[in-house]
Amino acid sequence: MQVHIGIELLHPEWSKAVVCIGTFDGVHLGHSQVIHAAIARAKQDELPVIVVTFDRHPSVILNPSKAPKAIASLKMNLEQFQLEGVGLTIVLPFNAWLSRMSAEEFFKSILIEKLRASCVVVGYDFAMGNGREGDTAWLSQRIETVVVPAFEINGVRVSSSQIRSDVQSGNIEHANTLLGRFFEIQGFVDHGQKLGRQLGYPTANIARSFDQILPADGVYIADFLVSGQVFRAALAIGTRPAVGGGKRTIEAFLLDYPGDSLYGQHVRLRLLKYLRPEQNFPSLDALKEQMAKDVESARQF
Repeated sequence: MQVHIGIELLHPEWSKAVVCIGTFDGVHLGHSQVIHAAIARAKQDELPVIVVTFDRHPSVILNPSKAPKAIASLKMNLEQFQLEGVGLTIVLPFNAWLSRMSAEEFFKSILIEKLRASCVVVGYDFAMGNGREGDTAWLSQRIETVVVPAFEINGVRVSSSQIRSDVQSGNIEHANTLLGRFFEIQGFVDHGQKLGRQLGYPTANIARSFDQILPADGVYIADFLVSGQVFRAALAIGTRPAVGGGKRTIEAFLLDYPGDSLYGQHVRLRLLKYLRPEQNFPSLDALKEQMAKDVESARQF
């Protein structure tokens, strides 16, 4: 998949295209419906399909105090676009200039002049331009527009806000259902306090580079992906009250790991199942006993 950051260096060699626009945080199953509708329309018209998205949630600029934390990083979203079959993605930096742009200006200067859109495919709640004036009705008056309705699973509307709520409450399995894949945390292995090693369960301490939403504090079963290998892991998220508490951490104990150093390596954690809430324990022996149970649950899952 080709990716362009911004449109300044874009030199299109096509005369028409089907354009699909959205924030697409997490690229969940509802987003997939929109993207697949755009791909189907492009095949029907024998035109290229272009996905237009943003480098951050617009609320980060428009209303920072209420901006939601991201479900996935831009890199993770782009990877999912490629898996969906997208050929070209335009990533627009959502800055103050773009936030002030009117719907008419966005439509003319970007959709028509730069991308040469002949058809636009959007979700039912789409709106663009300053004040969200360019909603689906507005857009339909100016260009052929395909509006994809809300997508539901078991009566629940699939949305980024619902997935965030599920993740934050620890309902990771329902979040995975709405995503259509496992919720994922990416980061790199950094030095921790090495307390797990003292307890007989050495863990990889995961540091992240962006403010992604995190699941509720507790213990999870996860798959740990590093250097092309996959290891089952018992994953602890929280402040570790049993060993003195403090900063919130993400620590993974890898089952059957051969023991080579992981420091500095990029890793992916796919969360499979919520096991239990974070707990305090009367003694380190009680903590070790529970950790043994957590590891066995991860092994048997």
